[in-house]
Amino acid sequence: MNNFPDFLNLLLDSEKLIAYGGLTLLLLIVFAETGLFFGFFFPGDALLFTSGLLCDTKYFDVNIFVLLFSVTLAAFTGNVVGYISGRIFGKKLFTKNDSFIFKKRHLEKTKSFYDKYGGTSLIAGRFLPIVRTFVPIFAGAINMNFWKFCLYNLIGAILWICTLIPIGYFLGKQYPGLINEMEYIILGFVLVTTLILIRGAKKLKGQKQIENEKV
Repeated sequence: MNNFPDFLNLLLDSEKLIAYGGLTLLLLIVFAETGLFFGFFFPGDALLFTSGLLCDTKYFDVNIFVLLFSVTLAAFTGNVVGYISGRIFGKKLFTKNDSFIFKKRHLEKTKSFYDKYGGTSLIAGRFLPIVRTFVPIFAGAINMNFWKFCLYNLIGAILWICTLIPIGYFLGKQYPGLINEMEYIILGFVLVTTLILIRGAKKLKGQKQIENEKV
């Protein structure tokens, strides 16, 4: 890894991430993506699926149950840290200027998402890139009840982790050759999650326009 572009390519390539850092790096990334405002660019969905696909192989020799438990714990803990940071820095984040690692529009989209779905956004938001990073921060910023937050947080973490990892794991067992097609699989994940995010953003924008017209 000779320069920053190589480092950036590593961060965005789930297969290389797992091969390079194993379970420890996987847990750190899941924690960062779900709890630190600069972690929104990590490929969470593709990373979970890839870890399941490679699990219990020579490429990633980790027991599936250990993987599920540890990653769920990392996702849950990450959200708690996000919530706490929102409680402490929430108001400042809404007035913070854009930077390389922070975009105010991400927080504004999360607010619209939360306004529509309430506490369940902590569950649904797990499956949406960017939103899953900022939802716990926003929940903390508006002083959502902590125990209610923890309940939604736990349910969302379990559903997210125990959906994507087992799908990858069972597909890997049934079709071992999929490991050789990782580039296409990851590309597919990126395209799907991007389309979902764009569609959600357009829908929220349309709803805002309708609300403004009513006013």
